[in-house]
Formats: sequence, structure tokens, C-alpha cells
Amino acid sequence: MIFAEEGLHAPLSGIARRAGVGQGSLYRHFPDRIDLGVAVFEENITELELFAAPAERTLDDLLDLVVAQATSSTVLIELVNAHRHDRRVAHLGERFGAIVAALLARDQAIGRIGAHVDPEDVLLGAGMLAAELARTDPADRPAVARRARSIFGRAFASDAGTGRLDSASDRFGSADQSARHA
Repeated sequence: MIFAEEGLHAPLSGIARRAGVGQGSLYRHFPDRIDLGVAVFEENITELELFAAPAERTLDDLLDLVVAQATSSTVLIELVNAHRHDRRVAHLGERFGAIVAALLARDQAIGRIGAHVDPEDVLLGAGMLAAELARTDPADRPAVARRARSIFGRAFASDAGTGRLDSASDRFGSADQSARHA
């Protein structure tokens, strides 16, 4: 996708060419870059909603998918940060917030995540991770994501002293850290 390759400011002529439509047609359907970006990222949010729907999905699973999306393209982060007060963009954040709230409630109900964590904590953490990934060289993004996930695991844990949510936390924490808390 051209946004992933060239960023939010990719030339609209290139987008139209890649889509196989004329530039006029592109502008008729998407009067500005924000409309186009929101249409593209609506699909990402829908993917996250469908992914999170099964009862066995956890907040860790959602964060895995968010990290995968963010490490391949930081354009959604750029769009949200640059236009967060635009109602078209704010809607994406509201939908993501609903996904987070549902998964957090599930995880708290079974004791995976502490009652001290609220959806705004998770959204703040995801936003901080996304911003850090956006400013990190692409080759370094997986390591940064693992380190942040380890921090989240410790902060959000049901027993904050263990630093573990479940076996998925072991994937993101260091072996030394996992051994310390075993």
C-alpha cells in the first residue's frame, strides 16, 4: 500500500494510479487526504474488531496485532496524531477504545489484569507505544515493541509484583526477568 511505503503525505496521483482510477475520481470519493486515510484505516479498525470478538481473545492478542500493524506502517499513528480533533479521525479512536474496554473487562474478570487498570491506561500505553514505534527506525521497532510490552505486562498484571500476565508475557519479557518472577 502506498501509505505504508510513502507515509500520509504520499502523492494522491500515485494513490490514484496504484488504485487504477483517475485522480478526479479519487477526489470525488475522497475530497481530502483525511477522508482517504480514514477510509483505509476503517478497514484496520474493522479487522481489530473482528479479531477481538472471539471470547478467547485477550488484550495481549490485541496488542500483538496493533504492534504488527504499527511496525509495518506508522501512517495510522501519523493520521491520528495530526488530526486527533477531527471528528472523522476521532471516530477511529472511539472504536479502538471500545475494543480495548471489552478485552480489558474480559481479562479483569478472569484475573489476568489487575482491577487498578482502566481502559484509559491501556489506551495511553498503546498511544505511547505507537508514538515510540513511529519515531523508531523500522529495523528497531520489534525490539522496542518487546520492551514496551514487558513494561505493560508488569504494570497491568493482576499481581503487579509478578510482572506477568500469562505465558504471553514471557514472549515479551527477558528470560532473566521471567526467571526472577517464576
